[in-house]
Amino acid sequence: MRISGGRLRGRTLKDPTTRAIRPMRDAVRLALFNIWGGQVDGCAFLDLFAGTGSVGIEALSRGARRATFVEQLPQALKVLNENLRTLELVSQSDVISSDVFTAFDRLSALGPFDLIFVGPPYGKALADQTLQALSAGAILAADGCLAAEVFRKEHLQKRYGRLAQARSRQYGDNLLVFYRWQGESEVR
Repeated sequence: MRISGGRLRGRTLKDPTTRAIRPMRDAVRLALFNIWGGQVDGCAFLDLFAGTGSVGIEALSRGARRATFVEQLPQALKVLNENLRTLELVSQSDVISSDVFTAFDRLSALGPFDLIFVGPPYGKALADQTLQALSAGAILAADGCLAAEVFRKEHLQKRYGRLAQARSRQYGDNLLVFYRWQGESEVR
């Protein structure tokens, strides 16, 4: 895994040593950040189901002012923390060792976040549950954007409360689905 853009472009991230962690493919991560474009610069970024931290680290490399990572697997947390230390990003990061749903109270205190990435394990309907929970809170900033990466056959609703689907893009078996608060029709 390599960082695809920003000041750390080309730097290598440590890979997981277990198959329980499914890092986002470099090409899909590049597509995600190409869609988000300039929204990343100066943003508060939230990486849910962070795994090795590749998405949040990419955001920091591209100019996010702060990234918060939520992960519960000890093996993933070890790799995530090592990647942050190696790249000297610890001072710009918050790592929450917790189940995503348990972390919501703490995230409310740290937020709101301008950009949120939801990348749960496939086949467990966790993206759907996470989007339902996020639609009920004030974790996403009013003009923010949320993206979920799911298996292409996984069904996500067009609406979750005030969150409305703005766009989706398929990359092989990966599907990126973008949401904004109701009334916004496109990802900028």
